[in-house]
Formats: sequence, C-alpha cells, structure tokens
Amino acid sequence: MALDRKEIKLVAIDVDGTLLNSQHEMTPRVEAALREAIAQGVMVVFATGKTRNAVINHLKKLGIESPGIFNQGLIALDADGKTIHSQTLDPGVARQVITFAEDRGFTLVAYSGSRMLTKTRSKVIEESFSTYHENPPEIVGALQNVLINTPINKVIAFGDPVGIKSLRWQLNASLGGSARLMQAGVPEHLEILPPGGSKGNALKVLCKHYKIAADQVMAIGDAENDIEMLQFAGIGVAMDNADAKTKEAAKHVVASNDQDGVAEAFERFVLKPKPAPAAEKPAEPAAEKPAEAKKEEGAS
Repeated sequence: MALDRKEIKLVAIDVDGTLLNSQHEMTPRVEAALREAIAQGVMVVFATGKTRNAVINHLKKLGIESPGIFNQGLIALDADGKTIHSQTLDPGVARQVITFAEDRGFTLVAYSGSRMLTKTRSKVIEESFSTYHENPPEIVGALQNVLINTPINKVIAFGDPVGIKSLRWQLNASLGGSARLMQAGVPEHLEILPPGGSKGNALKVLCKHYKIAADQVMAIGDAENDIEMLQFAGIGVAMDNADAKTKEAAKHVVASNDQDGVAEAFERFVLKPKPAPAAEKPAEPAAEKPAEAKKEEGAS
C-alpha cells in the first residue's frame, strides 16, 4: 500500500548540493516549500557533514529550532541543542590516520563536536571552509597531541583529487574495518569516520527519540554520504545532480539543486493540498409577495 504523503512527519535534508544551489543559497521556491511544511507540522532536519554553526543562519531564516544531524551523522542534536547521539574515532586510529596522511603531504582538519582543529594556518582550508559557511578551524599545533584529552568525531584530509583517491585506497588497505572512509561529493576531501558512522544511523536515532516510524520520513540527498539515510527513509529522494550510486539507492529522483529539486520533493510527497476555494452561491431571487399584499399596495 502506498504511503499517503500527508503522513510524512520528518524530512531529513542534505545541505550542500541539495538544499543549497550552486551559489550556496536557498532559493525562494525551496524556502517557501520548507516554510509551508513547517506550518503544517512537519519536522525539518538538516543532515550535513558540517557542524551546526554552518547551518545556523538557515535555521534562523526559517525561524525554527530544529533537531539536526551533523559531522556526517556522528553528532545528532535535539531541538534544544542537546546531544542525543555521538560517535568518535578510536584515538589510536586517529593517530595512525593523521601521521600517515601528513607524512604524504596532506592537510588535515579534526572535528570534535562543534570544534574544528588543524595544525597550522592553511589558505586552502580557509577558502574551503568559507565556501561552505564554516568558521575557520582552530590552530592547535600537532594534532596528535590533542588526541590525549579531546574526543575526535572525524578527520578530513585535503588534497588534489588524484592524491585523495590514492590516499583512500592506501588507508582502506591499512585500516581495514577500524574506520570508515567517505567522500561527500567533493573530490578534494577524504573523510575518516568511526565504523558504522553515517547520516542514516543518526537519522534512526532521531526517529527513535521522537517516536517517528521510518515510513513517516522523507530523506533528500545527492552524494555517497547520503545513501544510508535515503535507504532508511520511507521516501528516499535523490537530486538530479546526484551521483549514480546515490540515485540507485533512492526511490525517487527530482530536479537538480539549481532547479528547485527540494521544493519539488516537498510538493510531490509532503505538502498537503490546499483546499479549493468555496464557490460563491448565486443570489437567491426575491420572494414573491402574496396576492393580498399586492391588492393593498394598489389601493393605497
């Protein structure tokens, strides 16, 4: 039996390449669709590889305090900002990754909750973070030293696409199952996550927390890091600009992020149809006066 679209209670939306267009903006049509859904009681959840700081302006623009999925699903917050889910890298694995990648000339950033840490100032990182609306990372010196007292959710390696592809292969061979390697649609970035870390896993936690069934969820994304949440949701939607594997994992494909694909998904599967305006009743004809009244009027 097909799910009635009025039953969707939660929508999880990837941010870059999905919610935002190529200019990293939320278009008027997309904003209007989100506002209408929120007004109808739908919970809108941003699901991103970034920190909450990177989406705070979008939340303020919509005027909502919403749960969120951050750091590639390694952090999930409730509507009050309380952490209800967190996964961290094993410190030994994080140390191995950092040393291995730095020895080969890659620049690294480590994520710890809303904090981002890096060894030295880097123009490449500053430009990348500015593009994706993240604050610049803290300069902390050797990242290996912060592992003693600082839990790390994930590490990102920055480099040219060819080098990143090679690094992924090498780390995959050396780490085995002790970490998950992920690329979120950006060929210059390689993310190293704890085993099992994903937006889909965090979405399951949120749904359990708010007592929402999977078939009452729609998820929208465009890249490898969105696949698990598209598979979990009752309605998994890929953008037209998504890669082939993401489209294959989805149940539906909508227009690209530059063609208001998110708005299309909301209009097709979430928003309740507006009631048709009531037709105006034709004016009733004046009542015919009784014959006796007509006679009296004629006599006067």
